[in-house]
Amino acid sequence: MSRTGKSGNLRELLDGNELDLSLSDMSEIPVRELAALPKATVLDLSCNKLTSLPGEFCSLTHIVRLDLSKNQLLQLPPEFGRLVNLQHLDLLQNRLTALPVTFAQLPNLKWLDLKDNPLNPALAKVAGDCLDEKQCKECAQKVLEYMKVILADHDKEIQRKLMQEQAQKQKREAEQRQKEERDRERRRREKAQQKERKRRDYQALQAAQKERNKKTERQKSEKQKSSSAPDKKRKPLKRSWLRVFFGFILFTFMVAAGSLAVCQWTELKTQDVCTNLNTLYETTVNTIRSHHILETVLRPPAPQQ
Repeated sequence: MSRTGKSGNLRELLDGNELDLSLSDMSEIPVRELAALPKATVLDLSCNKLTSLPGEFCSLTHIVRLDLSKNQLLQLPPEFGRLVNLQHLDLLQNRLTALPVTFAQLPNLKWLDLKDNPLNPALAKVAGDCLDEKQCKECAQKVLEYMKVILADHDKEIQRKLMQEQAQKQKREAEQRQKEERDRERRRREKAQQKERKRRDYQALQAAQKERNKKTERQKSEKQKSSSAPDKKRKPLKRSWLRVFFGFILFTFMVAAGSLAVCQWTELKTQDVCTNLNTLYETTVNTIRSHHILETVLRPPAPQQ
Protein backbone atom coordinates (compact mmCIF):
# COMPACT_ATOMS: atom_id res chain seq x y z
CA MET A 1 0.00 0.00 0.00
CA SER A 2 1.24 3.40 -0.93
CA ARG A 3 0.21 6.20 1.40
CA THR A 4 0.95 9.89 1.80
CA GLY A 5 1.70 11.51 5.08
CA LYS A 6 -1.96 12.36 5.28
CA SER A 7 -2.84 8.73 6.04
CA GLY A 8 0.20 7.95 8.16
CA ASN A 9 -1.62 8.39 11.48
CA LEU A 10 -5.38 7.86 11.05
CA ARG A 11 -6.26 8.92 14.55
CA GLU A 12 -4.74 12.35 13.91
CA LEU A 13 -6.82 12.61 10.72
CA LEU A 14 -10.08 11.90 12.54
CA ASP A 15 -12.24 15.04 12.71
CA GLY A 16 -15.19 14.27 14.93
CA ASN A 17 -16.81 11.34 13.21
CA GLU A 18 -15.26 12.10 9.81
CA LEU A 19 -12.09 10.50 8.45
CA ASP A 20 -10.76 11.95 5.19
CA LEU A 21 -8.36 9.66 3.30
CA SER A 22 -9.01 11.10 -0.13
CA LEU A 23 -6.16 11.96 -2.51
CA SER A 24 -3.82 9.67 -0.54
CA ASP A 25 -2.46 7.73 -3.52
CA MET A 26 -3.89 4.67 -1.74
CA SER A 27 -4.03 1.26 -3.50
CA GLU A 28 -4.97 -0.74 -0.38
CA ILE A 29 -7.27 0.11 2.50
CA PRO A 30 -5.85 -0.03 6.06
CA VAL A 31 -8.76 -2.11 7.41
CA ARG A 32 -7.10 -2.89 10.77
CA GLU A 33 -6.44 0.77 11.51
CA LEU A 34 -9.96 1.73 10.46
CA ALA A 35 -11.43 -0.96 12.72
CA ALA A 36 -9.62 0.68 15.62
CA LEU A 37 -11.59 3.90 14.94
CA PRO A 38 -15.25 3.02 15.47
CA LYS A 39 -16.07 6.73 15.80
CA ALA A 40 -15.18 7.24 12.13
CA THR A 41 -18.69 6.77 10.77
CA VAL A 42 -18.00 9.04 7.79
CA LEU A 43 -15.16 7.72 5.59
CA ASP A 44 -13.84 9.47 2.48
CA LEU A 45 -11.66 7.23 0.23
CA SER A 46 -12.23 9.14 -2.99
CA CYS A 47 -9.56 9.95 -5.58
CA ASN A 48 -7.24 7.02 -4.83
CA LYS A 49 -6.00 4.00 -6.78
CA LEU A 50 -8.28 1.34 -5.29
CA THR A 51 -9.14 -1.53 -7.65
CA SER A 52 -10.91 -3.69 -5.07
CA LEU A 53 -12.07 -3.79 -1.49
CA PRO A 54 -10.94 -6.61 0.80
CA GLY A 55 -13.62 -8.78 2.37
CA GLU A 56 -12.45 -7.61 5.82
CA PHE A 57 -13.55 -4.07 4.90
CA CYS A 58 -17.18 -5.21 5.23
CA SER A 59 -16.60 -5.78 8.96
CA LEU A 60 -16.54 -1.98 9.43
CA THR A 61 -20.25 -1.96 10.23
CA HIS A 62 -20.01 1.37 12.03
CA ILE A 63 -19.65 3.26 8.71
CA VAL A 64 -22.69 5.36 7.85
CA ARG A 65 -21.36 7.45 4.97
CA LEU A 66 -18.81 6.10 2.46
CA ASP A 67 -17.22 7.90 -0.48
CA LEU A 68 -15.42 5.64 -2.97
CA SER A 69 -15.77 7.90 -5.96
CA LYS A 70 -13.03 8.34 -8.57
CA ASN A 71 -11.18 5.10 -7.94
CA GLN A 72 -10.67 2.08 -10.21
CA LEU A 73 -12.97 -0.40 -8.49
CA LEU A 74 -13.87 -3.35 -10.72
CA GLN A 75 -16.24 -4.95 -8.22
CA LEU A 76 -17.45 -4.82 -4.65
CA PRO A 77 -16.84 -7.76 -2.29
CA PRO A 78 -19.63 -10.37 -1.92
CA GLU A 79 -19.85 -9.50 1.78
CA PHE A 80 -20.77 -5.87 1.05
CA GLY A 81 -24.24 -6.40 2.52
CA ARG A 82 -22.69 -6.62 6.01
CA LEU A 83 -22.42 -2.79 6.08
CA VAL A 84 -25.93 -2.66 7.52
CA ASN A 85 -25.60 0.91 8.88
CA LEU A 86 -24.54 2.39 5.56
CA GLN A 87 -26.86 5.22 4.44
CA HIS A 88 -24.85 7.20 1.91
CA LEU A 89 -22.67 5.55 -0.80
CA ASP A 90 -20.81 7.36 -3.53
CA LEU A 91 -19.41 5.12 -6.31
CA LEU A 92 -19.03 7.81 -8.96
CA GLN A 93 -16.52 7.20 -11.74
CA ASN A 94 -15.28 3.64 -11.13
CA ARG A 95 -15.21 0.54 -13.35
CA LEU A 96 -18.18 -1.35 -11.89
CA THR A 97 -20.39 -3.38 -14.21
CA ALA A 98 -22.55 -5.00 -11.54
CA LEU A 99 -23.26 -5.03 -7.82
CA PRO A 100 -23.08 -8.04 -5.48
CA VAL A 101 -26.44 -9.62 -4.64
CA THR A 102 -25.86 -8.85 -0.97
CA PHE A 103 -26.25 -5.18 -1.90
CA ALA A 104 -29.97 -5.78 -1.34
CA GLN A 105 -29.21 -6.37 2.35
CA LEU A 106 -28.36 -2.70 2.99
CA PRO A 107 -31.64 -1.77 4.70
CA ASN A 108 -30.59 1.78 5.64
CA LEU A 109 -29.20 2.89 2.29
CA LYS A 110 -30.83 6.23 1.37
CA TRP A 111 -28.44 7.77 -1.14
CA LEU A 112 -26.48 6.21 -4.04
CA ASP A 113 -24.47 7.54 -6.95
CA LEU A 114 -23.43 5.09 -9.73
CA LYS A 115 -22.71 7.63 -12.50
CA ASP A 116 -19.79 7.09 -14.87
CA ASN A 117 -19.55 3.31 -14.35
CA PRO A 118 -19.81 0.77 -17.22
CA LEU A 119 -22.91 -0.79 -15.63
CA ASN A 120 -24.81 -3.53 -17.41
CA PRO A 121 -27.82 -2.10 -19.23
CA ALA A 122 -30.44 -3.40 -16.81
CA LEU A 123 -28.68 -1.96 -13.77
CA ALA A 124 -27.87 1.31 -15.58
CA LYS A 125 -31.53 1.75 -16.48
CA VAL A 126 -32.59 1.25 -12.85
CA ALA A 127 -29.87 3.55 -11.44
CA GLY A 128 -30.81 6.54 -13.64
CA ASP A 129 -28.74 9.72 -13.95
CA CYS A 130 -28.41 10.74 -10.26
CA LEU A 131 -27.87 14.40 -11.20
CA ASP A 132 -29.25 15.83 -7.95
CA GLU A 133 -30.10 14.85 -4.40
CA LYS A 134 -33.55 13.63 -5.30
CA GLN A 135 -32.35 11.43 -8.15
CA CYS A 136 -29.60 9.93 -5.99
CA LYS A 137 -32.17 9.05 -3.32
CA GLU A 138 -34.37 7.51 -6.00
CA CYS A 139 -31.34 5.66 -7.33
CA ALA A 140 -30.74 4.12 -3.89
CA GLN A 141 -34.39 3.08 -3.58
CA LYS A 142 -34.70 1.63 -7.10
CA VAL A 143 -31.34 -0.13 -7.01
CA LEU A 144 -32.22 -1.74 -3.67
CA GLU A 145 -35.55 -2.95 -5.06
CA TYR A 146 -33.82 -4.23 -8.17
CA MET A 147 -31.14 -5.99 -6.17
CA LYS A 148 -33.77 -7.57 -3.94
CA VAL A 149 -35.29 -9.13 -7.05
CA ILE A 150 -31.81 -10.24 -8.13
CA LEU A 151 -31.21 -11.60 -4.65
CA ALA A 152 -34.52 -13.46 -4.69
CA ASP A 153 -33.68 -14.90 -8.09
CA HIS A 154 -30.22 -15.71 -6.82
CA ASP A 155 -31.68 -17.41 -3.76
CA LYS A 156 -34.07 -19.32 -6.01
CA GLU A 157 -31.16 -20.35 -8.20
CA ILE A 158 -29.21 -21.40 -5.16
CA GLN A 159 -32.26 -23.28 -3.88
CA ARG A 160 -32.72 -24.85 -7.29
CA LYS A 161 -29.09 -25.89 -7.36
CA LEU A 162 -29.38 -27.20 -3.83
CA MET A 163 -32.49 -29.15 -4.74
CA GLN A 164 -30.79 -30.37 -7.89
CA GLU A 165 -27.72 -31.38 -5.90
CA GLN A 166 -30.00 -33.02 -3.33
CA ALA A 167 -31.85 -34.85 -6.10
CA GLN A 168 -28.57 -35.91 -7.64
CA LYS A 169 -27.34 -36.99 -4.22
CA GLN A 170 -30.54 -38.98 -3.64
CA LYS A 171 -30.20 -40.44 -7.12
CA ARG A 172 -26.60 -41.40 -6.42
CA GLU A 173 -27.63 -42.87 -3.08
CA ALA A 174 -30.48 -44.76 -4.74
CA GLU A 175 -28.12 -46.01 -7.43
CA GLN A 176 -25.64 -46.96 -4.73
CA ARG A 177 -28.36 -48.80 -2.81
CA GLN A 178 -29.45 -50.53 -6.01
CA LYS A 179 -25.86 -51.45 -6.75
CA GLU A 180 -25.41 -52.77 -3.21
CA GLU A 181 -28.68 -54.69 -3.53
CA ARG A 182 -27.55 -56.11 -6.87
CA ASP A 183 -24.23 -57.06 -5.29
CA ARG A 184 -26.04 -58.69 -2.36
CA GLU A 185 -28.37 -60.51 -4.77
CA ARG A 186 -25.39 -61.62 -6.86
CA ARG A 187 -23.62 -62.88 -3.75
CA ARG A 188 -26.81 -64.67 -2.67
CA ARG A 189 -27.10 -66.31 -6.10
CA GLU A 190 -23.45 -67.29 -6.09
CA LYS A 191 -23.82 -68.69 -2.59
CA ALA A 192 -26.97 -70.59 -3.60
CA GLN A 193 -25.25 -71.89 -6.73
CA GLN A 194 -22.25 -72.93 -4.71
CA LYS A 195 -24.52 -74.66 -2.22
CA GLU A 196 -26.38 -76.37 -5.06
CA ARG A 197 -23.10 -77.53 -6.59
CA LYS A 198 -22.00 -78.91 -3.23
CA ARG A 199 -25.37 -80.64 -2.85
CA ARG A 200 -25.11 -82.19 -6.33
CA ASP A 201 -21.51 -83.22 -5.67
CA TYR A 202 -22.58 -84.77 -2.38
CA GLN A 203 -25.46 -86.60 -4.01
CA ALA A 204 -23.19 -87.76 -6.83
CA LEU A 205 -20.69 -88.97 -4.24
CA GLN A 206 -23.42 -90.77 -2.33
CA ALA A 207 -24.76 -92.33 -5.54
CA ALA A 208 -21.25 -93.43 -6.53
CA GLN A 209 -20.74 -94.88 -3.06
CA LYS A 210 -24.06 -96.75 -3.30
CA GLU A 211 -23.12 -98.01 -6.75
CA ARG A 212 -19.76 -99.23 -5.46
CA ASN A 213 -21.51 -100.92 -2.53
CA LYS A 214 -23.97 -102.59 -4.92
CA LYS A 215 -21.15 -103.67 -7.18
CA THR A 216 -19.27 -105.05 -4.18
CA GLU A 217 -22.39 -106.87 -3.03
CA ARG A 218 -22.95 -108.30 -6.53
CA GLN A 219 -19.34 -109.42 -6.68
CA LYS A 220 -19.65 -111.08 -3.26
CA SER A 221 -22.92 -112.70 -4.28
CA GLU A 222 -21.49 -113.94 -7.55
CA LYS A 223 -18.42 -115.23 -5.74
CA GLN A 224 -20.59 -117.04 -3.21
CA LYS A 225 -22.72 -118.46 -6.01
CA SER A 226 -19.65 -119.56 -7.92
CA SER A 227 -18.18 -121.18 -4.80
CA SER A 228 -21.42 -122.93 -3.85
CA ALA A 229 -22.34 -124.08 -7.36
CA PRO A 230 -20.02 -127.21 -7.40
CA ASP A 231 -21.48 -128.40 -4.07
CA LYS A 232 -24.95 -128.09 -5.48
CA LYS A 233 -23.87 -129.98 -8.54
CA ARG A 234 -22.04 -132.60 -6.52
CA LYS A 235 -24.91 -133.22 -4.13
CA PRO A 236 -27.37 -134.33 -6.83
CA LEU A 237 -24.58 -136.39 -8.31
CA LYS A 238 -23.89 -138.02 -4.94
CA ARG A 239 -27.57 -138.63 -4.43
CA SER A 240 -27.74 -140.14 -7.90
CA TRP A 241 -24.89 -142.54 -7.23
CA LEU A 242 -26.40 -143.55 -3.91
CA ARG A 243 -29.70 -144.19 -5.63
CA VAL A 244 -27.97 -146.37 -8.22
CA PHE A 245 -26.00 -148.17 -5.52
CA PHE A 246 -29.03 -148.91 -3.38
CA GLY A 247 -30.95 -149.87 -6.48
CA PHE A 248 -28.21 -152.26 -7.42
CA ILE A 249 -28.19 -153.73 -3.89
CA LEU A 250 -31.95 -154.06 -3.98
CA PHE A 251 -31.86 -155.62 -7.42
CA THR A 252 -29.14 -158.05 -6.28
CA PHE A 253 -31.15 -158.86 -3.18
CA MET A 254 -34.28 -159.48 -5.20
CA VAL A 255 -32.36 -161.64 -7.67
CA ALA A 256 -30.81 -163.57 -4.81
CA ALA A 257 -34.16 -163.91 -3.09
CA GLY A 258 -35.78 -165.03 -6.30
CA SER A 259 -33.00 -167.45 -7.02
CA LEU A 260 -33.21 -168.80 -3.47
CA ALA A 261 -36.96 -169.23 -3.75
CA VAL A 262 -36.57 -171.03 -7.03
CA CYS A 263 -33.91 -173.27 -5.61
CA GLN A 264 -35.94 -173.95 -2.45
CA TRP A 265 -39.38 -174.50 -3.81
CA THR A 266 -39.02 -175.74 -7.38
CA GLU A 267 -37.76 -178.85 -9.02
CA LEU A 268 -34.49 -177.05 -9.79
CA LYS A 269 -33.26 -177.49 -6.22
CA THR A 270 -31.49 -180.64 -7.33
CA GLN A 271 -29.37 -178.71 -9.78
CA ASP A 272 -25.75 -177.97 -8.88
CA VAL A 273 -26.24 -174.26 -8.84
CA CYS A 274 -29.21 -174.51 -6.52
CA THR A 275 -27.43 -177.03 -4.35
CA ASN A 276 -24.56 -174.63 -3.78
CA LEU A 277 -26.97 -171.75 -3.24
CA ASN A 278 -29.04 -173.70 -0.75
CA THR A 279 -25.86 -174.76 1.07
CA LEU A 280 -24.74 -171.12 1.26
CA TYR A 281 -28.17 -170.06 2.48
CA GLU A 282 -28.28 -172.71 5.21
CA THR A 283 -24.78 -171.81 6.36
CA THR A 284 -25.67 -168.19 6.53
CA VAL A 285 -28.91 -168.86 8.34
CA ASN A 286 -27.21 -171.06 10.88
CA THR A 287 -24.68 -168.33 11.55
CA ILE A 288 -27.34 -165.69 12.01
CA ARG A 289 -29.55 -167.83 14.22
CA SER A 290 -27.10 -167.36 17.01
CA HIS A 291 -28.45 -163.85 17.26
CA HIS A 292 -31.74 -164.23 19.09
CA ILE A 293 -33.00 -160.82 17.99
CA LEU A 294 -32.99 -161.82 14.31
CA GLU A 295 -33.96 -165.47 14.85
CA THR A 296 -37.65 -164.87 14.46
CA VAL A 297 -37.21 -162.54 11.51
CA LEU A 298 -34.92 -164.93 9.63
CA ARG A 299 -36.78 -168.11 10.44
CA PRO A 300 -37.30 -169.96 7.13
CA PRO A 301 -40.81 -170.07 5.86
CA ALA A 302 -42.72 -173.29 6.19
CA PRO A 303 -42.64 -175.39 3.03
CA GLN A 304 -45.82 -175.51 1.09
CA GLN A 305 -47.70 -178.84 1.06
